[in-house]
Amino acid sequence: MRFSIQMRVAIAFLFAFVAVAICQIASADEDVVHIVSGVVKHVDKDTKTMVVKADDGTEHTVKWTGNTTWEGTKEAGKGIKEGSHVSVKYTEKAGEKTAVGVKDVGKDAAKAAQ
Repeated sequence: MRFSIQMRVAIAFLFAFVAVAICQIASADEDVVHIVSGVVKHVDKDTKTMVVKADDGTEHTVKWTGNTTWEGTKEAGKGIKEGSHVSVKYTEKAGEKTAVGVKDVGKDAAKAAQ
């Protein structure tokens, strides 16, 4: 069976379309990073979670892991306490927020105000 040039081009476009669709589905599974800034309302070091009250009043419960990076705090969340001003980058899966990075912005905010 011989295919015409038009049929070959159509088949090539079909394969290309399917390949692009598969790539888009695969990339949709990647984690989306969100950011919340606000005041720490509660810290539970046993469960490695903190509640951050954002500027709009919403409260976000975020857990941290051994992979979470920390800036402006002592090691692995030991410097975070209630009242700290933080910016948290997190991912969310099944309603659970996991911190990718936490930055204590209290010192930066104080410097910016001066």
